[in-house]
Amino acid sequence: MNILILTNTFTPHVGGVARSVEAFTAEYRKRGHRVLIVAPEFPGMPQDEIDVVRIPAIQNFNASDFSVALPVHPQLSERIDAFDPDVVHSQHPFLLGNTALRLARHRELPLVFTHHTLYEQYTHYVPGDSPALKRFTIELATRYANLCDQVFAPSESIRDLLLDRGVNKPIAVVPTGVCLEKFARGDGESMRRELGIPVDAFVVGHLGRLAPEKNLEFLTRAVVDFINRNRRAYFLVVGTGPSEDAIREAFFSSGMEAHLHIAGVLQQQQLTDALHAMDLFAFASRSETQGMVLTEAMAAGLPVVALDAPGAREVVRDSQNGRLLSEETVTVFSAALQWVLEQPPEKLQALKQAALATAEAFSMPNSADKALACYESLKSRSITDADRDELGWEEIMKFIKTEWDVLKSVAVASEAAMGTKLFSEKDE
Repeated sequence: MNILILTNTFTPHVGGVARSVEAFTAEYRKRGHRVLIVAPEFPGMPQDEIDVVRIPAIQNFNASDFSVALPVHPQLSERIDAFDPDVVHSQHPFLLGNTALRLARHRELPLVFTHHTLYEQYTHYVPGDSPALKRFTIELATRYANLCDQVFAPSESIRDLLLDRGVNKPIAVVPTGVCLEKFARGDGESMRRELGIPVDAFVVGHLGRLAPEKNLEFLTRAVVDFINRNRRAYFLVVGTGPSEDAIREAFFSSGMEAHLHIAGVLQQQQLTDALHAMDLFAFASRSETQGMVLTEAMAAGLPVVALDAPGAREVVRDSQNGRLLSEETVTVFSAALQWVLEQPPEKLQALKQAALATAEAFSMPNSADKALACYESLKSRSITDADRDELGWEEIMKFIKTEWDVLKSVAVASEAAMGTKLFSEKDE
């Protein structure tokens, strides 16, 4: 099968969507499928990419570490013609997501959309952030989903949320699977030596993009409180982002800067070594659509302490493979970290084994099976080559209607957010 994926974020950008695209692509190719990825240009992107079309982009949008793709690309159509896709998979409801919609409609191909992100949690990156803008982003993503043939929800929580928001197209729960072999073996002792962490320290870990929407201010305060009462404890953070300085300042102002290690962005074996240098994984985000970093941590045998939120609640089983907390207070979170620290060796080992079993259930092969089954079902319902020959001039009309659908989707979202009627029934 030939799978065309369009994404606004991809390597070397660090984030859940980029890692998801990379993981699914590797699994599909391992099984003999072809994948063509359309993604923005990023500084430091690999020079030897296979079947990747890079689109010019505006870098560091509004002081964030995102880039904004410019959807028009003169050679894109030629590359897609040569690739001859069977299905188009969009990772976003805007920018290259609009390009995905137009390509799928124009070529009579099935369109899949993964609702990776709770977009309303990211409006602080846009000038003029407001409740109206948050409502607009929700409505826009919902309207986009309803223009697609199939929606992937990364978790049951997000599937239920999308149904509540009015998505009426088929929704399949397809989380990004974890590559078990990638995280199974790591040299934690070597990583501790490299970072200057004592071999007998109790290490609380965190992995991800360091940004405000990840609730890192709260997480940092909870970890500082925990370390203040356990001076053999350390905090190991893997990642980078705009919240890094605030994390450092919190530890510095508490006089515990020696107990903080921010390792930056780590790749491949170094990332696995860092996870194996940790004793538990701490996570406080409420903006996730799935627990991808949680399953990666569990694949390294780490129990997880997390807030009860979408993504986490599908992965963490309270007192079985970690702690799932319904109350967001520093006292409660710090106490949960303390609970893990105080477990006897046999109970701690049981937590680790349960974490490994959870990661197995979320393996990449299992997730790829679900996605490919949906692709095959959609492919069997797509237009045949014989039908294409009979379209003639209707292709032009179809292209115009697609442009109209995209514009109307944006306009109707604006209406819902601002209470202004921009389209009347006669515009249908």
